Amino acid sequence: NGLNYGASIIVIYLLIGLLITIFVGPEALNRLSTNWIANTLFFVIFIAFAFSFFGFYEITLPSSWSTGSDRMADKGGLIGIFFMAFTLALVSFSCTGPIVGSLLVASAKTGGMAPFLVMFGFSFALALPFGLFAAFPAWLNTLPKSGSWMNSVKVVLGFLELALALKFLSVADMTNGWGFLKYELFMGLWVLIFAGMTLYLFGFIKFPHDSPIKKLSPVRMSFAVLAGISVIYLASGFRINDKTNVYSSLSLMSGLAPPAHYNFFITPQDVDASIKTKYPSYSKCANNINCSKEVGKPAMLDFTGHGCVNCRKTEELIWVDERVKKILNDSVVLISLYVDEDKKLSPVYTSINTDAKLRNVGNKWADFQIVNFEQNSQPLYVMTTNEQKVISKPRPFVEGIAGYLEFLECSLKEARNQ
Repeated sequence: NGLNYGASIIVIYLLIGLLITIFVGPEALNRLSTNWIANTLFFVIFIAFAFSFFGFYEITLPSSWSTGSDRMADKGGLIGIFFMAFTLALVSFSCTGPIVGSLLVASAKTGGMAPFLVMFGFSFALALPFGLFAAFPAWLNTLPKSGSWMNSVKVVLGFLELALALKFLSVADMTNGWGFLKYELFMGLWVLIFAGMTLYLFGFIKFPHDSPIKKLSPVRMSFAVLAGISVIYLASGFRINDKTNVYSSLSLMSGLAPPAHYNFFITPQDVDASIKTKYPSYSKCANNINCSKEVGKPAMLDFTGHGCVNCRKTEELIWVDERVKKILNDSVVLISLYVDEDKKLSPVYTSINTDAKLRNVGNKWADFQIVNFEQNSQPLYVMTTNEQKVISKPRPFVEGIAGYLEFLECSLKEARNQ
């Protein structure tokens, strides 16, 4: 019965991921993850969840749902056990909802079966302790009683929800070209959020359901110190690199924060060539796959997105390498194709893949990538001749400079042989 209970929890969450994958579809999921309207909505939802975690109000699903599910659980047998698990999913929504939501949005950027696989990982981690405690109920007596420590966990999650909410708003800002949540403001808000978390853990800030703190426990003290270190680390992101005259991007924030060149106070001509906006042909060739022929060099098609986390990691951690930068500057034409660009197309295109109307630039390049390369995840790097003949196997996101450099060098060698 304990195994059936744990398996039922996994099945419930797997169904969520599977239904989203089947009925929404990989391309729609990808578009949803970068759409400014969807991301603004996610921002509002995460803010609402954050204040719920802080204890200002409680977000729950309708009580009739859990009551009805609980009645079904009384029937016993496999059906009863399944509805016990379903009741758990309903009553724990206020805690698991934000986590599941963020996982699904993140997996949407990968597309395909990613939501299904992500839900399996989450549900397995959730089901394991519940299944074990159902099988060995005596273990329940060893658990710490719910109390002030649980409220502290929720408040810390609330601070993390605030930080994640800004990530969604940042995607909407960059995708729609609003230009208000740039690097300095984003990083400054993250510093304030983690400073607030630090003060809370040290006991200087109270929330509605907090109990008086007589003495900091070693665990709470450890998390408070870790939060304080995070504040110092985040603040170091405002240092100006003497060589590049641009903010020193933090490796742990790569893909979360806006790119360092997307800022208020450093003018474009001051941005170092290691950032994509200053590549020699970039301004001329952005969203123009015919540009390579005009320049007379091989082209590297960079399927990217304003809200693409791994794209920013490549640009800020790999493209800055001097050897990679030299090749991108001197030997190829870098052509970045944004699959989430909302600029309207005129005339409207029709996809030869789905017969759907492609009404903006992002639709056009997403369809172009799917039709020609059978992939819908970003980034994807494709080296072609200036006649648009693919030179080497397209490269998805893989961490590490050595492999990326090998991809560039082998592709250029093959181009010369042709």
